[in-house]
Amino acid sequence: MGMFPRLTPRLGYLGGFLVCVLLFAFALYLQYFEDQNPCPLCILQRIAYIALMAVFLVAALHGPGRIGSIVYGVLALIVTGAGATIAARQVWLQHLPPSLVPECGPGLEYMLRRFPLHRALEKVLAGSGECAEVGWTFLGLSIAGWSLVWFVLLGAFGVALAVIGARRGAKS
Repeated sequence: MGMFPRLTPRLGYLGGFLVCVLLFAFALYLQYFEDQNPCPLCILQRIAYIALMAVFLVAALHGPGRIGSIVYGVLALIVTGAGATIAARQVWLQHLPPSLVPECGPGLEYMLRRFPLHRALEKVLAGSGECAEVGWTFLGLSIAGWSLVWFVLLGAFGVALAVIGARRGAKS
């Protein structure tokens, strides 16, 4: 059955959930112990990780068959695609020359209170100066760079679990 013969979809979804929990816990560590306060794009990425945690947890509890595995795989792909898009936007902002970086704007909380949701999200996704700052790196990648890597890996993992579940078709 391939590279992971004993990997059942249920265990895989549980593993995906735990990876998301660890990534989220590390983000909180960076925020509260390393003073890396999240910018609006970081907050949107956190929301994507929370949504992905929910997909993986529900799938692990459900233990889906063929159709359910495909549904959860598609949901994971949608969430990771959104998260990867946001992370890629932030990585792009971080690599702009300083003269092209957008000015800092109001915080996410202010924008959500002041503007309709679609307008606030539009402003957030445009990015701001604080989203272009790189305060922490590991192996040459910023937090947004690592977030992009993890979204891609988790998306591929979700698709792999969908394929495994669709092939096995049994609750396991």
